[in-house]
Amino acid sequence: MSSYVIVGTDTNVGKTVFSAALVSALGCAYWKPVQSGLEGETDSQVVARLSGVSSNLILPEAYRLQSPVSPHLAARADGIQIDANNISPPLGVKNTIIELAGGVMVPWTDQILSIDIIARWRLPVIVVARTALGTINHSLLTLEALKSRNIPIHGVAFIGAEAIGAQNSVAEFGKIRILGRLPWLDFLTRESLQAAFLMYFDQKDF
Repeated sequence: MSSYVIVGTDTNVGKTVFSAALVSALGCAYWKPVQSGLEGETDSQVVARLSGVSSNLILPEAYRLQSPVSPHLAARADGIQIDANNISPPLGVKNTIIELAGGVMVPWTDQILSIDIIARWRLPVIVVARTALGTINHSLLTLEALKSRNIPIHGVAFIGAEAIGAQNSVAEFGKIRILGRLPWLDFLTRESLQAAFLMYFDQKDF
C-alpha cells in the first residue's frame, strides 16, 4: 500500500470513521496534522478507539487548536500561527492515513488552503463523500479541484445509504474509481466497523 490523504467533500461526511476502518484493515499509522476543536474526543482518539491499533501508530498532531472551526480561524483565536509550509508527513513511517480537515478548500492560514498542502505532498488522495442529496455536485467539484492541480486521486469512498444513481454519476462524470460505500451503522463499534469495511470494500484496492 501507499500512504493516503483522506479529504471530504464537506465537513462531517464521515472521514474519521472511514479513516479508522482503513487504519484497522491495513494496520497502518494515522495522522491528523491539524486538529481544530478539543472538546470531547478528538479525531485521533476516535480512530484509536475504533481501529484498535497500537498507540504508537496514532501519530501526534502538528497543531491542536481549541475552536471547532477552520484551522486558520482556530489558530487566530488561539494566538497561534500555523507554519503550513513546514508540515510534512512524518519521516520514518512508511504507510500512513493522513486525515485533513473538511474539504480541499479549507484554509490552514490566511494564504494557504488544504489543496496547496496536498499538491506539495503529491500523495494519492481518497475523497470521502456522502450518498445524500447534493453529493454529485460536491464530489465533482472536489475532483475537479484536485485534477486542476494534477493531484493523484486514488478513488472515492461513499458514506451512507446506497444511492446507486448518484454514485454512478460521480464515477462517470468524474472519471474516477468508486472504492466502496460504508453504510451508517446503528451501533458503531470497532467490531461492527471492521465487519462493514470488509463487506463493502476490497482490501486489495488499497
